[in-house]
Amino acid sequence: MNGAIALDRIRIVLSRTSHPGNIGAAARAMKTMGLSRLYLVAPSAFPDPVADARASGATDVLESACVVDSLDEALHGTILSAAITARRRERSVPVRRAREAAPELVAFAEKGDVALVFGTEMSGLTNEEVERCSMPVSIPANPAFSSLNLGAAVQLLCYELRMAALSPTPPAEPLPDLATFEEIEGFHRHLERAMTASGFYDPANPKRLLQRLRRLFGRVRLEKEEVNILRGIVGALERKPD
Repeated sequence: MNGAIALDRIRIVLSRTSHPGNIGAAARAMKTMGLSRLYLVAPSAFPDPVADARASGATDVLESACVVDSLDEALHGTILSAAITARRRERSVPVRRAREAAPELVAFAEKGDVALVFGTEMSGLTNEEVERCSMPVSIPANPAFSSLNLGAAVQLLCYELRMAALSPTPPAEPLPDLATFEEIEGFHRHLERAMTASGFYDPANPKRLLQRLRRLFGRVRLEKEEVNILRGIVGALERKPD
């Protein structure tokens, strides 16, 4: 696939951005590297003249931005999503470095939409937001001073994506048909309903069961056929008489 076409299938998702100037800076960073699809999850202020000013000519990216109320909406239709995070979370999927992850993200853009998700300026992404994504990705900054401005973080990731798109590495094996975000979420909802109906899961005393299951299935990239098999198993168990 042409590198420019691959970049056209990559979304930059900013979750709960508090300062409109950072939205403008992200738009500028995106445009300089050939990306244009900006998704904003519940921004504090947008549209805003401060965002326009910081975009420095990338106002077309702002004008075409998709504003949604939840991360689920922003990830709708994607087959792969990267949570950009500096935190180490126990029992999570191993964190990939940006340069290592970029070729894989670009390669899967040949199969469908891909997203990079950035959190709020003060605290980054929540644990729940990270678990909604396919892989955690980090920027290997100075451990003694790893704080990055949101616009700078977007610039670094967009640069790595562009470099990967300009010099694509053919995959050793054909890429699988990954399940979409909503197909995976549909499976998790189905599993939760079945566990609740069976008495295995108690919503009044959930503990960390659902989070652990998300991490369990998140360790593999579920393919469409695999999700269909899992839902078929759950459905058959629901129909099985006591």
